Amino acid sequence: MQCALFEKTAAKNWAVARHQDLSIPVRERVDAPECAGWALKEGVLYTQPPALAIEKLVAIRVHLDPCPAQGGSLRVSPGAHHNGRLSANDIETWRAQHREIDCVAARSDALLMKPLLLHASSRMTASGVRRVLHYVFGPPVLPHGLQWHTAV
Repeated sequence: MQCALFEKTAAKNWAVARHQDLSIPVRERVDAPECAGWALKEGVLYTQPPALAIEKLVAIRVHLDPCPAQGGSLRVSPGAHHNGRLSANDIETWRAQHREIDCVAARSDALLMKPLLLHASSRMTASGVRRVLHYVFGPPVLPHGLQWHTAV
């Protein structure tokens, strides 16, 4: 399990471009050509494992505050996750051909999503704060000898 806190305020307000969540935190680097995009973020090693590994993950977003569309809510492209890992061109094609949905939420609402779901968020245009706990759950055993950075 991995957990991140996303907090948008007037002082910390950002947009997130349309993307899929492709990286996972791991304990150490392995010699496997199927793993790519190795990066060190805040002292934690991340990699992009094979799509089959990412397909086994599920994310739960728990809203600590109300999140209207003006609050920088998550926008998703339904069904995109059924197409596996998308290239930048595939993402633009999907965007042009399919609708997006704003995932507005009340305080304590939870949203379940697959990391390969195409998603984005805008800057907040409303006042207030938007805090979300983003949990990622996956199988205890990863392919190619990868080990989770932290396992619960």
